[in-house]
Amino acid sequence: MHEINIPVSVGGPGSQPSEEDGASLDILQLPSEMSTFSIPDMAMSDQRDNLDQGMSSLRELAQLLRQQAKIESEQPEAIDITALDDANRTLVDQVLGEGEVSMVYLGRESSARIQESVMAGIWRIRCFDEAGKLTTDTIEVASVPRLCRRNVFKHAAQRVKSAHQSFPEGVLNAPPLLAEINDKIAEYRSGSEAYVINLTLLPQTEQDLAFLIEHLGEGPLTILSRGYGNCRITSTAVDNVWWVQYFNSQDKNILNTLEIGGVPAVAAAASEDIQDSAQRLDEIMGAYR
Repeated sequence: MHEINIPVSVGGPGSQPSEEDGASLDILQLPSEMSTFSIPDMAMSDQRDNLDQGMSSLRELAQLLRQQAKIESEQPEAIDITALDDANRTLVDQVLGEGEVSMVYLGRESSARIQESVMAGIWRIRCFDEAGKLTTDTIEVASVPRLCRRNVFKHAAQRVKSAHQSFPEGVLNAPPLLAEINDKIAEYRSGSEAYVINLTLLPQTEQDLAFLIEHLGEGPLTILSRGYGNCRITSTAVDNVWWVQYFNSQDKNILNTLEIGGVPAVAAAASEDIQDSAQRLDEIMGAYR
């Protein structure tokens, strides 16, 4: 996990001292370019003669999207494209593109790389065995991939150890947080709102943070959401507990939180996103007709 820098003060521009030991206000830097949707370049009709399988997969995907958008279902639906040849897979890659959210899952028996399409709610999921060989290649329509819901905390502890007779030097404010985390784990129910602990606003020493990292452990899933700066999400080894860290465009940590709940909302697609993606994919498929 990246080293965490905790701001020592907050305030408006000009409200902080300019002396050597003063703090300066960190402003989130906006990106210089805006990512917008555009229909990808299409293969010429005479080049699409051998791409029937890829086109069939895309039409099936468009149908799934329309169904999901209509009923606003939370149940993921997937299309298996493992058997596609390189040309047909390239066609699918061209249409889907790469969006802002990517994930790496490192399980005990398998691993997966997940990439959201430029159309939110469409996920490309490639699973690998222990030898690194591709086992499945699927496209899933969901707010978050089902792997994130089913497998991430499969081997996690149900609570974090909070009873200690003594603590390392410099650990001052972390121990009460462990009891708070355990309370919120016990209270959480699937589908309910996540509980957020904002570590940036708490008086945490470096030893406190190291203590939390050691006791929460590291889980198998890491998520990167790229937007205004980066948001890096890491599952812990404790059930339903996530590290959520926000970085500005200079990769400096500006917000550090713990979330107790489901997959953090910043990495999930909303029902409105899926409705929009259904319309976009229909536009793309219309250009192929």
